[in-house]
Amino acid sequence: KDNQEDKEPLFDTVDTVRDSLTAFTGMLPGMTVNTARLREAARAGYATATDLADYLVRKGLPFRDAHEVVGRAVRAAASDERDLADMTLDELRAFSPLIDADIFDVLTLEGSVAARDHLGGTAPRQVRAAVGRARARLDNI
Repeated sequence: KDNQEDKEPLFDTVDTVRDSLTAFTGMLPGMTVNTARLREAARAGYATATDLADYLVRKGLPFRDAHEVVGRAVRAAASDERDLADMTLDELRAFSPLIDADIFDVLTLEGSVAARDHLGGTAPRQVRAAVGRARARLDNI
């Protein structure tokens, strides 16, 4: 009897997913993507702060210290209503001498996305591979 109680929510979920897929199938072909707005939204909220921490860790700084450095850098950028990538090298170096000019490759949205080049990651190569795997699974249904 207990197994029967979980079936109703499961069936509701399946119906919701099916309806959502139907809606998206009709919506996506006519959709226009405003890439400028997407880029603006992606930059909001210091999306590359974790990338700065990862950069410092790769340079040998313990994560706990890197987290503190990033917190100070974000507070400084926020006080001026700027993104981390808009700070000068000297401004960033004031938070850690480990920061070099290559930091600006890290603090871009493209650099952030590309840095996750592992299974399930956001790097374009990984996304293409995931789409390929999903298409292969769909072809086998």
